[in-house]
Amino acid sequence: MATASKPLLLSDMVSSGEMNQVPSKYIHPITERPSYQNVVPDSIPVIDLQNLNGPNRSQVLDEIRRACSDNGFFQVKNHGIPESIIANMMQMAREFFNLPLQERLKMYSDDPTKANRLSTSYNVRTEKISHWRDYLGLHCYPLQDYIHQWPTNPESFRDIAAEYCRSVRALALQLVEAISESLGLDKDYISAQLGSHAQIMALNYYPPCPQPDLTYGLPGHTDGYVLTLLLQDEVSGLQLLKDGQWVAVDPVPNAFVINIGDQIQVVYNFERCL
Repeated sequence: MATASKPLLLSDMVSSGEMNQVPSKYIHPITERPSYQNVVPDSIPVIDLQNLNGPNRSQVLDEIRRACSDNGFFQVKNHGIPESIIANMMQMAREFFNLPLQERLKMYSDDPTKANRLSTSYNVRTEKISHWRDYLGLHCYPLQDYIHQWPTNPESFRDIAAEYCRSVRALALQLVEAISESLGLDKDYISAQLGSHAQIMALNYYPPCPQPDLTYGLPGHTDGYVLTLLLQDEVSGLQLLKDGQWVAVDPVPNAFVINIGDQIQVVYNFERCL
């Protein structure tokens, strides 16, 4: 268990109520800072999955193909995950980050190789500039291999998080099949090429920032996974880079933002070369 001789988490620095400016270690160079006036409004497609397994499947697949090709991002609604599961998971995340410091620190580690841990920024061991977030990272598959390492406070955390992870995994596998089929491949092609899919969940907490124009929650990056399914709360902030322009991704209630990962791009490019 970590000790609290100095603040380990950004949220505890902020919650002191004495922070009226961003600490120097979080300030990015001028050329790398956010430029909100240059961010364009949300333009990524929102795809209704209600007809994915019905007579209009080909139309939905075409929407997915175009979204993958043109943006690499899209949002999905009517995805089959009950609103109650989504709401419960969001509530659990809030409750966890509102726990007393000593309780949260039971999960703390700065070791990036540890499967289940609470930490801050991105990689505090190696980075020169820190990022404005705390997060709880959990490995989720096979569930029985990891759930015993998850938090037990809040009391219902494991049950609610496990139900959420199972639901999100089912949706992810359905989307991988749809993406594969939308590319003119067999629906099982991508899964067959990549083998057994791991699953990782990150609960991100971005404390209120006194000078948001000086720092980032996370820097620009690509995801090395197959797919990222992102659940946003009501606070905007996510942006994607398209044609050299940052585009805001506004939250849609109970929708998931789908980010095409590097692995799908590699598989697709390899198939095109055959």
